[in-house]
Amino acid sequence: MRDGSGDRLKGTLSEPEAPDTQSPLVVLIHGLTGCEDSDYMRASARFHLTRGRIVLRLNLRGAGPGQALSNNFYHAGSAPDVQSVLEGLDPSLTGNGVVLIGYSLGGNVLLNWLGRADAPPFVTGAATVSAPIEPAQACERILQPRNALYHHFLIQRMKRDVLASCALSPEERRTIADTHTVFEFDDRWVAPRNGFAGAEDYYTRTAGAQFVPDIAIPTLMIHAANDPWIPAEPYLHAGDRGNPNVEIRLARSGGHLGFHESGEREAWHDRMIDAFIRDLGVTRGL
Repeated sequence: MRDGSGDRLKGTLSEPEAPDTQSPLVVLIHGLTGCEDSDYMRASARFHLTRGRIVLRLNLRGAGPGQALSNNFYHAGSAPDVQSVLEGLDPSLTGNGVVLIGYSLGGNVLLNWLGRADAPPFVTGAATVSAPIEPAQACERILQPRNALYHHFLIQRMKRDVLASCALSPEERRTIADTHTVFEFDDRWVAPRNGFAGAEDYYTRTAGAQFVPDIAIPTLMIHAANDPWIPAEPYLHAGDRGNPNVEIRLARSGGHLGFHESGEREAWHDRMIDAFIRDLGVTRGL
């Protein structure tokens, strides 16, 4: 990374058996507690590889196989890390453009980057799937009693991942061990570690929804109205902001990173993103 931290990110670059020489590089960004080996990352990688596209499955800072390479950890606003990765790509990979796809928290990270960054000209498109574009509302939903089992699973994995990958002081380790909710974890560790005043400040400043009006790259945002953890209402408001570069598809069903249909072997969101990428190629005259 170019922030002086000494941290490094790790990813896996896969090439298709039958390359489409006109296809862009596809970069996949995982969600909270995920990594390059998450099921949805592998499934989407397989999908795009069968379409002849080179795929980079990126691990965010401190995640998955890159745990030992970082002293810090990703968060909802890790947009500079996306910029560093793009700037470090070999030119041989970017000649046909680059399309970024962010899943869940990775989608919110991507929106932060899209709305803030001066994107390299080779970035031709982006897509998000089930992104918590208003983190405060997502946290509130996760804390509801009906989500108690998932919340317990999530907070345990969050603590496990950070304790395994970060350079932490004894006090930080005690603080993390003593957190029992996602809000406490964000308020007592994520926020102060990354320069935020607290969880509310962290959620406000990293909310992807606020960056939608400023996105200058064709972007597809996919979400399900019945996602049990990420409210759909912010997508309705984001759609009212009138950015012609952004298309929002709010499906009636699909859950969180689901979108599986009876009789279909491939996920609906992968097929929608495939059509989006093909349309980008038509627009560019490829």
